[in-house]
Amino acid sequence: MFELIFPGWLAGVLLSLTTGPLGSFIVWRRMSSFGDTLSHSSLLGIALSIAFNVNSFYAILILMSFIAIILAWLEELLPVSLDTVLNIISHSSLSLGMVFISLISSKKEINITNYLFGDLLSVTKNDLITISISSILILSILLFRWHSILSSTINEELSQIDGINVLYARLTIMLMTAFTIAIAIKFVGALLITSLLIIPPATAQHFSGSPEKMVIIAIIVSILSVTGGISLSVFYNTPASPSIVLCSSFLCLISNIKKHFY
Repeated sequence: MFELIFPGWLAGVLLSLTTGPLGSFIVWRRMSSFGDTLSHSSLLGIALSIAFNVNSFYAILILMSFIAIILAWLEELLPVSLDTVLNIISHSSLSLGMVFISLISSKKEINITNYLFGDLLSVTKNDLITISISSILILSILLFRWHSILSSTINEELSQIDGINVLYARLTIMLMTAFTIAIAIKFVGALLITSLLIIPPATAQHFSGSPEKMVIIAIIVSILSVTGGISLSVFYNTPASPSIVLCSSFLCLISNIKKHFY
């Protein structure tokens, strides 16, 4: 039993190391709609990878990176919120991906459930190596760019005065988020990855007094969610990824109750 669940648990822990800090920036910048847009767009990337018989990781990464660059450029130009544009792109991409997959499935059998909800317990040793290398790369970039990204998140005007390229900082977050989703989509699923990016930081903000502390607590909450969700999946035979999200939501609920009464 341990040999079966350990690779999935370790993959979840490694992903938590990146979703914690990235999710914190998404919460601070109020970009949850952006995360939804990328995760829903990933289904279109999956459909294209099946249609053209290419690796789904590269198809998803290229498509979402393209969308992230366009959105970063639009956010720089538009004087209003991007929420409307994000919702249009999100639902259009999801619908287009579903249509493509339905057309392709007439020629080959495709299990859409795996793409929507993932399968964390199907992680292999090669998957762990890929996730480890990717997590180290993302964390290294975030640490190297931490000051500029954090400054531009807190106050864009002061950051520009200090000579920080706000567009570059915003694009870094968007591309790293796209990279993380491209890695995690196979294991967590298109409909659930945003929850892992948003819920742990939303929980952590009730216990943190600094950005760094919030990131650390978000990582801890995410690891607890992964551990609890996989345990629930093993003992009660429930789907792993939805169980993880439910555990994360439960911890968020507890944190809100604690904030209200204490």
